[in-house]
Amino acid sequence: MGKPFGPLPAPGTRPFIVEVRRGAQVESRHPVVAAVVDADGRLVAGWGDAGAMIFPRSSNKALQALPLVESGAADAFDLSQAELAMACASHGGETRHTGTVAAWLARIGRGPGDLECGAHWPYHEETARQLARDQAAPTPLHNNCSGKHAGMVSVATHLGEDIAGYVKPDHAVQRRVTAAIEDVCGVKIAAENFATDGCSMPTMAIPLDRLAHGFARFVTGQGLAPERAKAAKRLAAAVAAEPFFVAGTGRFCTAVMQAGGGRFIAKTGAEGVYTAASAELGIGVALKVLDGTARAAQTALGGLLDRLGLLDEAGREAIRPLVEQPLTNWRGLSVGSIGLETPAF
Repeated sequence: MGKPFGPLPAPGTRPFIVEVRRGAQVESRHPVVAAVVDADGRLVAGWGDAGAMIFPRSSNKALQALPLVESGAADAFDLSQAELAMACASHGGETRHTGTVAAWLARIGRGPGDLECGAHWPYHEETARQLARDQAAPTPLHNNCSGKHAGMVSVATHLGEDIAGYVKPDHAVQRRVTAAIEDVCGVKIAAENFATDGCSMPTMAIPLDRLAHGFARFVTGQGLAPERAKAAKRLAAAVAAEPFFVAGTGRFCTAVMQAGGGRFIAKTGAEGVYTAASAELGIGVALKVLDGTARAAQTALGGLLDRLGLLDEAGREAIRPLVEQPLTNWRGLSVGSIGLETPAF
């Protein structure tokens, strides 16, 4: 980290590498494909196959939240910035997360039982331990996607639609989500590119560079209809203002956005995906660790954001432990590290 910002490599170069080092030797190497695209759709920089088909997974939750604002549901239910950020979140299941979603659902006359995301133990370790100590089981509120699902339920409730099956591709809510993603990213998603995400909602494979282009348009509004541009900027502002609600304590999405001081938004997705976008630079970023390793994805994004000049020295230092990740063994001894190959870019 800490390289001065300068000319980026021409698109089409090889993937860059995240290395796992044990002692003085490289033990593992994680190749990363990435695309940096401006709001006009120009590939500013690319590593590996920038047009590779990928599943964005949770990295595009902000795009999935567009109908929540566009439908009028966000205004009708007086959603706060924290609640809008939760609609774009993969949260850790901390009390502030679950309490926010529970209060939101109660306000619209719904409850946790209306969420079709399933339940899992909180990502936040201490919260999970406390649940176990209390001999309690996780609920759908603890699901990292519960805010996104609350948003979908809010849309259906506001429009007077049946909320049952709102996760199905043919439900009116999901048809709006798909149309929004296609419009913002400039793609037409074929039937064979639809699959099911971990929270039971549809996920659609799209080219990596189109995902990056979509986020460039999302934060700038360029090329979008006025109401869609307004909705996108409102969601982006909420995410930037309330990064805790996007992820939580110790989570990279929260930490890196706090380190950036509002200069960009960033969001992880399963299987080694990350997106980011900066209205200041007019760019969107999308990357995929080819072997799906999450620990490599945050190192890759942190390094790339730094390379783009979006982190100052204080920001770099704040996230350094999460980017240049130390490896320790069960005795707490330092045995290696995770970091970018030198030179990475």
